Amino acid sequence: MKYLVTGGAGFVGSHLAQALVDAGHDVVVLDNLSTGHRAAVPEGARFVHADLSDADVTDRAVAAGVWDAVLHFAAVSLVAESMREPFLYLRRNFITSLNLIEACARHGVKRFVFPSTAALFGGEGQLPRIPAEARIEPGSPYGESKYLIERALVWADRICGMKSACLRYFNAAGADALGRLGEDHRPETHLIPLTIDAALGRRPGLKLFGNDYPTRDGTCVRDYVHVSDLADAHIRVMSQLDERSVTYNLGNGVGFSNLEVIQSVERVSGRKVPWEWAPRRGGDPAVLVADSLEICRETGWSPRFSRLDDIVETALRWRVDHPNGYGSC
Repeated sequence: MKYLVTGGAGFVGSHLAQALVDAGHDVVVLDNLSTGHRAAVPEGARFVHADLSDADVTDRAVAAGVWDAVLHFAAVSLVAESMREPFLYLRRNFITSLNLIEACARHGVKRFVFPSTAALFGGEGQLPRIPAEARIEPGSPYGESKYLIERALVWADRICGMKSACLRYFNAAGADALGRLGEDHRPETHLIPLTIDAALGRRPGLKLFGNDYPTRDGTCVRDYVHVSDLADAHIRVMSQLDERSVTYNLGNGVGFSNLEVIQSVERVSGRKVPWEWAPRRGGDPAVLVADSLEICRETGWSPRFSRLDDIVETALRWRVDHPNGYGSC
């Protein structure tokens, strides 16, 4: 099969591209490297340096191949930043995606896979787990931008016949079990790598944002799903697109609090994590945990890394072996 992976030099996109290469497929990675890393593009994948904000460049990239599917990971994705720069997020995520969707429809792409987000859901009153049919109520411009893209894909199906999968996943975490790929954001904002770096003495003490949420220990609860499990789900879901478009929530189905993440890192690393309380951040729901029963039932997917300590262990090994991220490669 031949696949185009946009944003394939980023965290989740690179793991998906690696999984496709490992399975023997022909993979082209398109990325502008604004947040991704050239060293994260798997050996065996062809790299195209391009920016989806340029509609003509996007059209030429799609026209250059006959794709069995396009998998679209390119996005800006920081919830807190989107609260400060709402129009930047709405513009960059939606317009670039619209350029790509339009090009795919124009050139006869039949299958489109889109990593959406749990940020579509407000979180409150949707315990214990959030199903895909839960009320859409984005708590941030980032979440809103992803929902706009989902709606564009609905119309691409109705009018152009392009089938799509929207995978609303929760907190991607961990690293490739063979140590080939890992998480390297500049700056890093995700809790697990930040906690690991604090334990390793590579950054100042950690700040936990809010201790008065209506949760078991007062801190936010999130569903952490291993990045390689996400890659597996994206591959499995493509068989569904021969007949229909689908939308799934995707996660472990188990929530871990911020304090529990700290405790896991301490157990796995054998080191203490320095941390302190900080005020709540805007746009952070108290609880986001996925109900993934539908994708499990319909595709046979299930997470291999279901324990938080196992997810943390792969992330820790990557950060120990790559103290400068992909700059160490």
